[in-house]
Parts: sequence; C-alpha cells; structure tokens
Amino acid sequence: MAKQRTYFCIDMKTFYASVECAERGYNPFETNLVVADLTRGKNALCLAITPKMKAQGIKNRCRLSEIPNSVKYEVAPPRMALYIDYAADIYSLYLDYFDPQDIHVYSIDEAFIDATDYLAPNKMDAVTFAKFLMNEIANRYHIPSTAGIGTNLYLAKIALDITAKHARDHIGFLDEETYRKTLWDHRPITDFWMVAGGTARRLERYGVYDMRGVTQLDTGLMYKVFGKNAELLIDHAWGREPCLISDIKNYKSKSKSVSFSQILPRDYTFDEARTVIHEMALNGAAELMKRKVITSKVGIFVGYTHDEIAPTKGSVKLDVTTALASFIVEATLNAYDKTTNRYTKIRRLGIAFEDVCDEGCEGYNLFTNFDAVERERTVQQTVLDIRQRYGKNAVLNGVNYMPEGTQRERNGFIGGHRAGYDDKSRTR
Repeated sequence: MAKQRTYFCIDMKTFYASVECAERGYNPFETNLVVADLTRGKNALCLAITPKMKAQGIKNRCRLSEIPNSVKYEVAPPRMALYIDYAADIYSLYLDYFDPQDIHVYSIDEAFIDATDYLAPNKMDAVTFAKFLMNEIANRYHIPSTAGIGTNLYLAKIALDITAKHARDHIGFLDEETYRKTLWDHRPITDFWMVAGGTARRLERYGVYDMRGVTQLDTGLMYKVFGKNAELLIDHAWGREPCLISDIKNYKSKSKSVSFSQILPRDYTFDEARTVIHEMALNGAAELMKRKVITSKVGIFVGYTHDEIAPTKGSVKLDVTTALASFIVEATLNAYDKTTNRYTKIRRLGIAFEDVCDEGCEGYNLFTNFDAVERERTVQQTVLDIRQRYGKNAVLNGVNYMPEGTQRERNGFIGGHRAGYDDKSRTR
C-alpha cells in the first residue's frame, strides 16, 4: 500500500499589494491600496488590491474605474523586480526546512511542498507545521499567506482555493473522504482547479453543475466530449491525483514553443497594430537566437476592443527552419495581413513560434542566398551581444521609433509589467 502523503499549497495573499504594504510599513488588512499603472489611465487594470478592499466587495482584478468613488485608496505603481526579490526570499525560507526536490514553485506567489517526511522530524502535525511556515513568512517579510493541506497535490490546491477561504486560521485540509463529503455539491464548478468556463458550459449541456454530477456522468460520454482530458476531470471529481512533485520535475515536454503577448495601451488601428506585431516578430527572432533555438512555424493572435468581434488567428508554415528576423517578420506580417480585420480597433496581440528545436537543425531551401543568411546571422548575433551588455534599448530597429510602437517601453518590463518606479505611490 502506498504511503499517504501530506502536501502543502501555500499562497501569498494579494501578493503585490502586500509587498507594497510591507515596504511602507502598512497592515494590508487595514489599508486601502491597489497596485496599478496610472500611466494607462482610469481603466488601468489593478494587478492586486489589499485584503481590506476585497472585504469591501471590490474584485481583485478590477479596473480603477470600477472602484466606487466612496472608497479612498492609495495607488502603488507595479514593481515587478521587487516582487521577484520577495518571492526569492520566501523560497529561501522554504529551503531552511525542505529539500528543493520537495518544492514546486507554481507561480510567483504560490508553491507546493511535499511535507510527508518532514512532520515527524520537526515534531509537528500538518496544520501546526503549515501555521509555523505562515508565521515565519509573516515575521520575516510581513506578507500574509494562506495554506491548503491535502493528501495529494490536487486536494492541497482545492483546500487552498476553496476551504481555506472560510477558515479563521486561513488553513484548509482535505483528504478524499472530506473532499467528497464537503465539496461534491460545491458551486460554481469553476471554483475547482483547472475547470475553466468552457469546460463548465459543456458540462451544463448534460445537466452537470458540480463535481458530484461529474462522477455520475457516463465515462464513455466524458471521453467523447473531453477527449483525453476526461481522465483528469474524472480523477479530480473523485478527489484523486496520482501525480507527484517528482513527476513534475522529471517531466519533459514533447513539443516546444516560444510565445509572447501584450495588451495594447489603447485601441489601435489595423496599421498601428501592424507596427507592434512587426516589433514582436523582431523581438521574437532575437529571443530565439538568444535561446539558441529555431522555428519553422509562426502563429499570431489578434483580440479586438471590447470583444466587438471574435479574436482572429493566423498561422504560417515556413519553408525554412530559422531564427533569422527577415524570414520571421515576412511570415508574421503575411499572416497578420491575411487574417486580421481591418475595420475594428485592436487591443490584444500575440505571437507564437512553434515546432521549436535546437539551432543545429537549421535548414533552408535551394533558393536561399547563403551569403546573405550568414551576414544577417552575424549582424543579429552582434546586436544581441550589444543588448545583453548594454541593455535592450542599446540597439533598436527603425520600426521601434514609430509613435505607436511599444517595444522601447516594454524593454524595461518584467513579465509584461514595469520592473520598478522611482516615483512614490499616489492617493486617490
């Protein structure tokens, strides 16, 4: 019989906002503070709000314009580099008590820990140990946290996402029996990890609105509707999850891709957005060369303002396998011109390089000018070397100086957000 395991899933509450409060000496449970980029105007998205604001019914991922005028709050500009530093410090704290092989960092503010072999040596039960870690995070870094405890990774995550929210100590616990007894009838079903809106809508067609309903659906029908994903959904409905942290660490993806996306600072016309997708193709080619990989397929995504029309997608199969910008830009712009609506304003753009492989697999056709290829490769590598030494804006392309271009500003971003600010937060 397999040994019963104990997993923690620990999440930092409203992480970005809590970091900004810690930096200012504020208590996030007593302070109205939002993290948002004021340069994006009144409709700027709030990356995080403090627990006090959430307690007032304000949604975490709201826009500034959606916050009631009666609520006075402080606006902290996002500082991604600072948040990464805090996340690294918290990970270092985990390393004081656990082997890195027993830790899986799920996101910047959330981690799974296999605590099975650490409870007895530390003379603590699971709840006591989780509470100890939460107190350590609070004492060292002044960041509040929440913990889910489960007998598998899935149950730990559900205990965090659903059960812990209703616990006075901010700790939730689930085993398979408790899960079925307390959460089988929980609604909405989208509260459960990895159950997105599309999955929920398909289940609704068969009168299923909760996990109990999933367990009662015909298995054959489940596989017909959801394909191979049915196995995961069925296991999770029963509270089962065979995957271990060691499985995650040993996983090697069979297919590889490199992708980038951005939300534009305002509504763009077709021509303005074409400039940005051009920049994204150039940036993508540089990133491929930096990673020493190449691609043979480019895909794009275009999202329109207020979802006035459905997003459009385009894909081009190259007749070469390369990281050179000239080939990639031409393919990208061709896909954009052929698939993008010219009369609707654009707000989101994405680009993906698929079938990515090692640069040693580089290949061209019989009509390729190999002298030109070698010259371009040398220039592109030289530009990359200069940027790595002096910064991403040390060498720019002409398109980056177009007024609608975004790359010069984004070169100072981390994860699509500003790395840091020198200016102080503002009060509204």
